[in-house]
Amino acid sequence: MGSRTENSTNGFSPEITLGKLRKLAAQVLMLGKFLLRLLDAALVFVTNSLAGILGSSSLRRHFHLMLSALVLFGPLLNIWVSKYSIFSNSNHFLYRKFLKSTWGWTCVFSGSFILLLSISARHPPSLLFRHLSRMGVVGLLWWCCRRLLTLLEDASGTCYEPMTPSQDIQGPASSAQPLLLLHEDQTRASCLNANMVWRGHEVSQDVLVVSLCCLLLVEEMSVFGLHLAQATAVQRPPGAPLRFIFLLCVLLLAVWVFLLMCLLAYFPKFPSQHLGGALGYLVWRGLYQGWFRLKASPGLPAEGQFTTKDISTQPQ
Repeated sequence: MGSRTENSTNGFSPEITLGKLRKLAAQVLMLGKFLLRLLDAALVFVTNSLAGILGSSSLRRHFHLMLSALVLFGPLLNIWVSKYSIFSNSNHFLYRKFLKSTWGWTCVFSGSFILLLSISARHPPSLLFRHLSRMGVVGLLWWCCRRLLTLLEDASGTCYEPMTPSQDIQGPASSAQPLLLLHEDQTRASCLNANMVWRGHEVSQDVLVVSLCCLLLVEEMSVFGLHLAQATAVQRPPGAPLRFIFLLCVLLLAVWVFLLMCLLAYFPKFPSQHLGGALGYLVWRGLYQGWFRLKASPGLPAEGQFTTKDISTQPQ
């Protein structure tokens, strides 16, 4: 009796506290379910809209033209951009974390999308490995292009060390034209790391890989609209993981386009950037518009994944 009286006077009741906790937990669960349903509905709406845009015939037929126009006329943006902008710093986070590993980000995201798409469509492992092999082919070709371009740059360029002229030979000509000491047997990377001057011809590997990754992402993600149509027909809609990775791929595409604009606007290099963009276009053209259409190839993204009727409606 004494303990009950003491608990009641202190305003504490175990039965009431447990009931309140259970009621509060039920309210939190209801709120969490409501938020999850709201996020899921937003994810479905956004991914369906983006799938319709990326799967449209007009975008697939003209995206490479828009990208080519950006590479061609992008350096003209240098007239309007500010040199004091944060994107004019070559050590910016965007360049350090994304530009140096452009193909790695693209391979991971697009490979994950292909994997989840095959799982959602219940394809056999052989078809999955066939489509994943496209990433290996593009990656191998990009590695070969990078090595070849590096060798050509080292062979066609020369390394110089700026020298300060001595006091007795200084004059109008020497003050206007600094002396350069030739260094032989130097690669472009070692020359620039030693804070020396490199003169030679080059092809922008950054513009090459960014342009190639943009074209690749559009090709790989364009089949998501066909998958949505087929999944709706059999009443087996794709899950949230597939939709989420598709959304991440779209965001990655937006990052690459923005990064390409920054490179062209803040660090214009003519004609190396134009040559890099042209080479990236030729690689995409030779693979997705050429070899991947043959039987002895990894195939196009939609090949073997959908019915003949669905593939016939996909723009070429």
